[in-house]
Amino acid sequence: MRNIPELRDALDLAVAKGASYADVRAVRRRHESISVKNGAVEGVSMSESQGFGVRVLVDGAWGFASSCKLDLDEALRVAGDAVRIARASARVKGHDVTLAPVKPVVDSHATPCRIDPFEVPVDEKIQTLLDADRLIREDQRVRVSTASMTFFEEEKTFLSTEGAMIDQKRIESGAGISALAVGQGEVQTRSYPGAFGGDFACAGYEFVEALDLPGHAERVGREAGDLLGAVQCPSMTTTVILGTNQMALQIHESCGHPSELDRVFGTEASYAGTSFLTPEKRRKFRYGSEVVNITADATIPGGLGSFGYDDEGVPAQRTSLVDGGIFANYLTSRETAARFGETSGGTMRADGPHRMPIIRMTNINLEPGDWTLEEMIRDTKEGIFLDTNKSWSIDDKRLNFQFGTEVGYLIKDGAIADMVKNPTYTGLTPEFWGSCDAVAGREEWHLWGLPNCGKGEPQQLAHVGHGSAPARFRNVRVGVGRW
Repeated sequence: MRNIPELRDALDLAVAKGASYADVRAVRRRHESISVKNGAVEGVSMSESQGFGVRVLVDGAWGFASSCKLDLDEALRVAGDAVRIARASARVKGHDVTLAPVKPVVDSHATPCRIDPFEVPVDEKIQTLLDADRLIREDQRVRVSTASMTFFEEEKTFLSTEGAMIDQKRIESGAGISALAVGQGEVQTRSYPGAFGGDFACAGYEFVEALDLPGHAERVGREAGDLLGAVQCPSMTTTVILGTNQMALQIHESCGHPSELDRVFGTEASYAGTSFLTPEKRRKFRYGSEVVNITADATIPGGLGSFGYDDEGVPAQRTSLVDGGIFANYLTSRETAARFGETSGGTMRADGPHRMPIIRMTNINLEPGDWTLEEMIRDTKEGIFLDTNKSWSIDDKRLNFQFGTEVGYLIKDGAIADMVKNPTYTGLTPEFWGSCDAVAGREEWHLWGLPNCGKGEPQQLAHVGHGSAPARFRNVRVGVGRW
């Protein structure tokens, strides 16, 4: 347990100046990213940062202040600023903030890590990326090849005036490759294992080794080139089977965000929008079909949305969001859960020491079903298989969406047929999930890591996870747009 007496002194001062509650987080972060492009190193970035933030509750309103310098004088100054801000905020408060109870704990937590990625030589990482990059360009139709790795370490100490004292350490690793093929008046992209940087996990360098980027590079380049000659995705209403990578984005945008209770209450409306999942719908509204079971689970080892405790000292939990197709629960904080007379679901996290925690997704997962992808395809007379997200658009209440994927394959008479390019699909969230009639099982279930979920003003980026197996949806509009 890290002993930082200045943090306790800051809390004591906040209480002496009138705070009914206060907490403090001291955070140290380390980041490393490496990228290569077309056979050359494009960038190597290493950075470290640290600081602390004090959050106080005075006269029923929040105040927050932070600093990157941690000594006694600065800790006391920051605590005093937080109290003054809270007192000013109380003059315009809409209601008194009440916190749901939580048992204060003294504990420590660390995510699993077998190979410390910061101990692996940079030259070794670069060579792996260059090997993959070279193999991507074995296909002459590829004009741009990229490969990247990213590593993140965070150490955090949390103290509260209720007696909590928690140390946490997490290490994250991620990597990915992509190919851009150029034809006559068009470009096509393929990525592995997912788009926008690949896949990420709370794990060490062993996670990157298991991805085997060079082993997938030639296929990625070849598929990007093949897309140039593929037929355009037809415009039709048909059966859609989504692969796990696209399912992760579908869950994120149409399940994760609308279940954030601060959005429902309107406190994040200006940046992120609100939600169609208004409070009277809880435990009554049919969100999807009976095979749709969605959970928020921060307890899964290795998940990018996993942790020991959130930034209010609430233990990580598994919560049902959709149970048998019925909307069941929200992602909550101590403040929002208290408005329901319940305890917090433990989803408050901040993007570093200089931001107030807000409600964030943890690992939002579609629970496995009892099909296999092969069985779903064999059971589909006509449809399309879509995978690897390429674009997304959804309205501010998370109802009306349109997504694009890198690749699609038509399904005819129970078998994969032609590859199609520029596939898109659109729908209304409850209708779409209501049309889900098959979900693959645990063996094809994958937990994806997304390190860049944006929310809040100033914007905060959260690291979240989404687990899913392939799933099938009936009567979906595909091939929307002009090409």
